[in-house]
Amino acid sequence: MRRNLFSIIALFILTIVVFISPTTIWADELEDINAKLSKLNEALQGSQNATQINEKELTGLNEQLKTIKASVLAIEQGIVQKEADIASGEERLIIQKAILDKRIASFYKLQNHAKDAVLELMVSSDFTTSLKQYSYQQNLLNDNKRTIVRVVLLVKDIEKKKSKLEDEKKRLVPIKEEIAQKSTFLEGEVLSAKKYQQEIKNEIVRLSARQQEILSQRLASLNLPQSLGAGPLYCTDDRNRNPGFGNAFAFFTFGIPHRVGMSQYGAWGRAKEGQSYEDILHAYYNFDSIEKRDATINVEGYQGYSLDEYTKRIYEMPASWTENDSAALKAQAIVIRSYALAYTNNGSGSICATQQCQVFKPDPKTDNNNAWINAVDATAGLVMVQGGAPITAWFASTAGGYTFPNNEVWGGSRRQWTKFLKDGNGDYNSFQDVINNAYDKESPCMYAAQGWRNEYDKSAWLKSEEVADIFNTLMLVKRDPSTAENLYQVDKPNPAGKETWSADKVKQELRNKDGSPIDQVSSISVSADFNLGRSTTVTINGKNFSADEFKDRFNLRAPANIQIVGPLFNVERR
Repeated sequence: MRRNLFSIIALFILTIVVFISPTTIWADELEDINAKLSKLNEALQGSQNATQINEKELTGLNEQLKTIKASVLAIEQGIVQKEADIASGEERLIIQKAILDKRIASFYKLQNHAKDAVLELMVSSDFTTSLKQYSYQQNLLNDNKRTIVRVVLLVKDIEKKKSKLEDEKKRLVPIKEEIAQKSTFLEGEVLSAKKYQQEIKNEIVRLSARQQEILSQRLASLNLPQSLGAGPLYCTDDRNRNPGFGNAFAFFTFGIPHRVGMSQYGAWGRAKEGQSYEDILHAYYNFDSIEKRDATINVEGYQGYSLDEYTKRIYEMPASWTENDSAALKAQAIVIRSYALAYTNNGSGSICATQQCQVFKPDPKTDNNNAWINAVDATAGLVMVQGGAPITAWFASTAGGYTFPNNEVWGGSRRQWTKFLKDGNGDYNSFQDVINNAYDKESPCMYAAQGWRNEYDKSAWLKSEEVADIFNTLMLVKRDPSTAENLYQVDKPNPAGKETWSADKVKQELRNKDGSPIDQVSSISVSADFNLGRSTTVTINGKNFSADEFKDRFNLRAPANIQIVGPLFNVERR
């Protein structure tokens, strides 16, 4: 919807307001896919902003139209009153005309008598009587004159009113038609913009689903464990790897999925600082109480076990973590029971034996002097309860200094026992503060660049021109969302079945669209909100991008399986 159109309409309505005011008329609305999403969101926001402005203008214009319609109604009511006045005047005129006929006859008769009266007055011997009679006749004559004049003026007034009334009726017809047309037009424009916005929203939903599908497939290719039950973490610190080239860049993520509930490395770090298992649980979850419960837990592919016997067979935390009377192990035992009861609805259902649920093995975990068995026995039957029911106590290996509510990670409705937590023993004011102060800082995945290539010392280091290419694809797709499906990673088949453009092709296309591609990265930085645990802005060669749009573009264009896998990330350079 164009603003100048509304300006023209506003000017038109203003003209109408002036034209038909009572005084006057009585007087005379993957980029690859993500780029598409970015552009669609931009278009949607622009349309919504324009529509919001236009709706405000429409509200103002409708108020003016209401004023116009009220004026028209007043005029029409005035016309009715005028017609009634004319009808009444015509009735009076009929009466007055009858009187006029008599008065005219009387007038002429009295006129003749008046002549005789003058003569009679001159010769009469009774002068006084004759004078009175003469005066009476003159008064009647003058009264007749006034009556005749009044009737004539009444006729002229009625004729004049009739003529003006017909003129007003003729002028009112096109004005009413124009008002109706403009009202319909304005309403249609807003409805059309909202329909367009809904179409954009539908397309955003479709592209978002496709984008998330592609990103999920790439994330799955990293085989990142959700918890320690899958075995040791194989994250490496690429700052210690030499890719064999200079001016290299790597993007380091804090933690690995999923960052909901207890961080296992964080629980260990808290235990090492003297926190009890109750302290640890209250840090990571919201719950009402810790209570004793029991049920038979049916494990898929295995038999049923009592709650504690099931817990003894869960391999989720190293039995060597025995600091502070095994506080971390005890916390883990309570978390496992709570999750199992919630997942199986107090034993009425079954639970899987993999890390998708909790890693189960048929034999109890008896390593390290039965530390795990002892932790289970020391907390026998204890579960976290909220609102009378065990909580689904999610946990993961490494939160990276922050945990998040479930809905912020997976979507869906908020589970009140999950929480946002700055999981550190000191303030976070910089990336280094998170690295130094997070309770899970000893995890190899606390701060790591995820993904690798067979060359370059099997690292996630990228060349300057590769980061420049990611920059150029982001710039291109912002200018032309239709190019998005040509901008996937060049070393894998195109998921859309289209041609994947090379770095040179991307630069040429960007130039064709009046863009300015870059060949090398001269400066790069990442800003973050350390209160929220999220990167906010990526700045490359002085150009700012939102961290989310850069991350999605990076994950869709970067080679091999190199990815940014969380909300808080930083860039390293060597």
